[in-house]
Amino acid sequence: MASATTALFTAYIGIDWADRKHDFCLQAAGSTAVEFGVIEHKPEAIEKWAQSLHERFGGPIAICLETTKGPLVYALQRYEFLVLFPVHAATLAGYRRAFVPSGAKDDPSDAHAALDLLRRHPERLQPLKPQSPAMRMLASLVEERRQLINSITRTSNRLLSTLKLYYPQALDWFEHRNTKMFCDFLDRWPTLAHVRRARVTTLESFFHEHNCRRPHVVTARIESIRSARPLTEDQAVIRPAQMVVETLVAQLRVLIKASERYDEEIDAISRTLPDYWLFASFPGAGQIQAPRLAVAFGEDRDRFASASEVQRYAGIAPVVERSGNRCWVHWRIACSTFLRQTFVEWAGSTISRSSWAGAFYWQQRKKGCSHGVAVRALAFKWIRILYKAWKTRKPYDETIYLDALKKHASPLVVSTAETVNTA
Repeated sequence: MASATTALFTAYIGIDWADRKHDFCLQAAGSTAVEFGVIEHKPEAIEKWAQSLHERFGGPIAICLETTKGPLVYALQRYEFLVLFPVHAATLAGYRRAFVPSGAKDDPSDAHAALDLLRRHPERLQPLKPQSPAMRMLASLVEERRQLINSITRTSNRLLSTLKLYYPQALDWFEHRNTKMFCDFLDRWPTLAHVRRARVTTLESFFHEHNCRRPHVVTARIESIRSARPLTEDQAVIRPAQMVVETLVAQLRVLIKASERYDEEIDAISRTLPDYWLFASFPGAGQIQAPRLAVAFGEDRDRFASASEVQRYAGIAPVVERSGNRCWVHWRIACSTFLRQTFVEWAGSTISRSSWAGAFYWQQRKKGCSHGVAVRALAFKWIRILYKAWKTRKPYDETIYLDALKKHASPLVVSTAETVNTA
């Protein structure tokens, strides 16, 4: 990544942020004296502190803190004379341990460590450059949407587990359970006894109202309902489980509706960004993945100097450690889980949508790699292509890439041809 600017600052500050207050350590340019202080986490207190800095030093003022987002960052970004240098928490912790091997720490000393890192190693830090409001809004929405999907999955899993206690047939009748039809069905017929009392015409009307009109599917479901036998008739099991199901269905319905709202908002915002269509040109990058890929790279073309920086930043590239005659490779821990998840999920979706990607995946599997390892290797390869398209602002064209593979006599060309012929 691009290193920190070498421009002179009028003052340097290290901040250890917290929930209710923030300790800071300040050093004026050209001075060896340091000052310690505390800022109360209130908008008024932060504004008063920032204005006092401006009156005293003017600008620009460099601030080092161990976060790239959060209430303190959002508050300080309002002031143009403040330049924020975020540093990873693990980096700051390692820097502190280098000089305090005992492990002793407190908030003022952490603030001083941040200041010392900023003064001694500015080339290691990158100033925080806020992106456009639309991009920042999209970044928040896609990450929150993923959390919402996780909530849907947890609620759905608990719902399925409860149904297995007394009403497992409902799981056989519906392939997709995170749907409005499934919720409506359980609301109307929460037990097997309820649904067996329903008329055939009533069941047919229900399925037709939910756009399930294939006669053989509807008939098979109704016949299964009529022939179903209860797993248990013990009301001590059925009644509590029924109440749990009714509660979970209500929660699931709200979550599904919320996810639809998120999808609409994300789609509307992403289509206003010029890079959206670039990422949408990649296979499998539809309304869900294209915005996430756009957020992963951002708008600043100088943010990453090479594709390998993206691979490391996203946690796709493994970590290699060497010591003497030993060498070992392991999973990268210090990275954004959401970002890694974005590339892995999208790469997995390209296996069936891109001929060379599918060939590469099966090539890795034949070597003995597990599914997860093979998909991460594919994501590693895709990032180089994504980076090139992002830097040149050219959409992806599979034929161009396949021609490049042929030109370099890549073994993927043969594998691709075999995959196509087999299909």
